Amino acid sequence: MTGTILIVDSVATNRIVLRMKLGAACYDVLQAADGASVLRMARRYQPDLILLDGALEDADVPELCAALRDHPLTAQVPVVVMTAGHDPHLPLRALRAGAVDVLAKPVEDSVLLAHVRGLLRAKEAMEELRQRGTSCQPFGMAEPGAGFTTPARIALVAPRAELALAWRQALSPFLRDELVVYDRAQALAGASDNAADLYVVAADLARHGDGLQLLSELRSRTASRHSAICMVLPARGHDLAAMALDLGADALIPDRFDPQELALRLQAQLRRKQESDRLRASVRDGLRLALTDPLTGLHNRRYAMPQLAQIEASARQTGRAFAVMVVDLDHFKDVNDTWGHAAGDTVLTELAQRMRQVVRPSDLLARIGGEEFLIVLPETGLTDARRKAEELRHLAGATPVRLASGQPIQVTLSIGLAVGGGDSSGPDAEGLVARADRALLSAKAEGRNQVTVSMIAA
Repeated sequence: MTGTILIVDSVATNRIVLRMKLGAACYDVLQAADGASVLRMARRYQPDLILLDGALEDADVPELCAALRDHPLTAQVPVVVMTAGHDPHLPLRALRAGAVDVLAKPVEDSVLLAHVRGLLRAKEAMEELRQRGTSCQPFGMAEPGAGFTTPARIALVAPRAELALAWRQALSPFLRDELVVYDRAQALAGASDNAADLYVVAADLARHGDGLQLLSELRSRTASRHSAICMVLPARGHDLAAMALDLGADALIPDRFDPQELALRLQAQLRRKQESDRLRASVRDGLRLALTDPLTGLHNRRYAMPQLAQIEASARQTGRAFAVMVVDLDHFKDVNDTWGHAAGDTVLTELAQRMRQVVRPSDLLARIGGEEFLIVLPETGLTDARRKAEELRHLAGATPVRLASGQPIQVTLSIGLAVGGGDSSGPDAEGLVARADRALLSAKAEGRNQVTVSMIAA
């Protein structure tokens, strides 16, 4: 993994040593010696990570963190403050100002590099989600999500219930989130269907380091894959630190923690988790909308044609027939002209619901034009397909569609039907749609409100 890291330290020797360590790991390294240089370089180069010494000679470090957080060019750049512990208030102030973590010096090389890898992985994943969400915006397929307002659920997993209860008691005054006490089995059971937003897991549960196995299990479960996970390390647990980070821990916590500082760390992790959840939801909604007709909720042509091609390919392999119907509302222009486009939308929406009642879960139903629909019936021969088409036609015309005003509108359907599959020399998917479309034109020409079968398919 590559990335650009900005090192900020007033002491040149410290910068050189850290640059050599990071350079050996193939990171691109920038250096700054004072607060003014940090702001200028960060805005110009927009690094992937900033390692900020907590004792700069010319700047208040928490104020510097806030300035980086509040500028649009650097707001998404993670900042890690590295402190020798001379100022006991610095961790709290830095975390409140937007630092993603505060590391106590000296930091072992393996642990520092593991922190860097984890932060860059997380930033890269967030950037990818942002880019995917942005790519949907020009098409109106992604809207900003609402701010997260409901409390999160934080699961506390300790080797003994009494210890987890003590954690909860210590954290409760500083968090409005739900704090639940889990043992290992409860954590895994919840991760299968109703995962917590954040897990605080002791590295030592029944045995030294077995909390890392739980960490790995949580990362492998679908429900908890994107949960934040903080690992609580015992004083003798330095050998586990780098491994925990590489397995997916978002942060390391000493077992003798300051409750207020830990609460700030957990809140920072929850903000990151909630932001990534929002971005994933935005991408998911964008993809759904890209493949869905917004009026009827049916699939659109963009989705339908590749699915039809897959159904055709499967039919060629199995030798079984499949049917294609092109369905059109009769005299739909008259509905719009007489009652208005809102009435036309009501008719389309109601007819889509009636079609849903007829098709099977395995069938494909899509709106492919203004008042034109496509239905594909896998593993269906001509006799069953014709019966299904007639059922659809009768259901559409049996009951008038009622507008919001109470006005009834009688609707009928014309349906063109073609059957393919079972013959490698037969038409491809688009060819079958073309045949069904020609059959539909015949149904229209012959008086509408009827099912016409493609003569070649018959």
